[in-house]
Amino acid sequence: MKNIAVLGSTGSIGTQTLDVVRANPERLCVKALAAGHNITQLESQIREFHPQIAAVWDEEKAKELRICTADLPVKIVSGMEGLLEIAQMEEAEVLVTAIVGMIGIRPTIAAIKAGKDIALANKETLVTAGHIIMPLAKEYNVKILPVDSEHSAIFQSLNGEKKTQIDKILLTASGGPFRGKDKAFLKHVQLEDALKHPNWSMGHKITIDSASMVNKGLEVMEAKWLFDVELDQIQVVIQPQSIIHSMVQYKDGAVIAQLGTPDMKLPIQYALFYPDREYLAGERLDFWSLSQITFEKPDMENFEGLPLAFAAAKAGGSMPTVFNAANERAVSKFLNRKIGFLDIYEIIKTCMDAHKVIEAPTVEQILQCEQETYEMIESRW
Repeated sequence: MKNIAVLGSTGSIGTQTLDVVRANPERLCVKALAAGHNITQLESQIREFHPQIAAVWDEEKAKELRICTADLPVKIVSGMEGLLEIAQMEEAEVLVTAIVGMIGIRPTIAAIKAGKDIALANKETLVTAGHIIMPLAKEYNVKILPVDSEHSAIFQSLNGEKKTQIDKILLTASGGPFRGKDKAFLKHVQLEDALKHPNWSMGHKITIDSASMVNKGLEVMEAKWLFDVELDQIQVVIQPQSIIHSMVQYKDGAVIAQLGTPDMKLPIQYALFYPDREYLAGERLDFWSLSQITFEKPDMENFEGLPLAFAAAKAGGSMPTVFNAANERAVSKFLNRKIGFLDIYEIIKTCMDAHKVIEAPTVEQILQCEQETYEMIESRW
């Protein structure tokens, strides 16, 4: 039996993680859950999975949840203190970090120092603090197990191979709902259009990031840290059918890929059971009926999220934090219909241009850069 704690249990990755637990009750046990504000769903999860502790970000919501769960033997905590308590709890072996945003950095660090393996679904942790997280994981002999579909595919394609023999990582992308469109079209797209991803069912924020190609840019930065490669060893390839989830090309020219249907439960389950593979119910690839798998170059002119991400990664230091924070706030404004789709790029560019890079930022400096970026955006948009 493996004991896990889930940060972000009411989100897309969190709920699918619990689907995996539900399908493997004899192998997985939930010791802790954490959510942002959805206490109705969190209460339902508590009643089903019986965690020892549950966290809500807002203390007022936590008070409500304590009343709702007064008949249960569960401790309700709140805020960053609550997340840190869960991250360090002795009973959990693996921490699933499925919360969105830089809020995930401190709990991840705390969990590593407590000797927990990390099932990582929080991109921001490595994008902004990879220079802190990866050396720390090595120091404490902790596994960082990627939950992202693409990074899991790379991780699987590296099994049994020497990382020193990597030539390049081929990071695939579907191209999102606007693949093939130009800026004249993008200028007029509506929120509902951007939320219609052709292949994946995801949360609103990551779906918009996919449409803008910012998500792929974040994944480039994450891959750099996860697999200890240089930026020029990462090549983005558009694979519209989302059948090939990513590939690794080796020095001898061999390419190893991981293929499958677009189902996030596969990388989640692989991270939780690694190095074992367990049965996973669901659709299988049928190569007799699969008509084609196609590839394209990414459109770096109309979808500026990707070139902006490469520029942020090359600048290094605190610049990825600014890129991420600017995008996070811009997407929030787009989701609230306060800006247009192309304004997302303009906000990111403006914030990056105004920023003076801090070479090796501390956690405190990372969070300060985030706040300063938010303040700049609020003062202009």
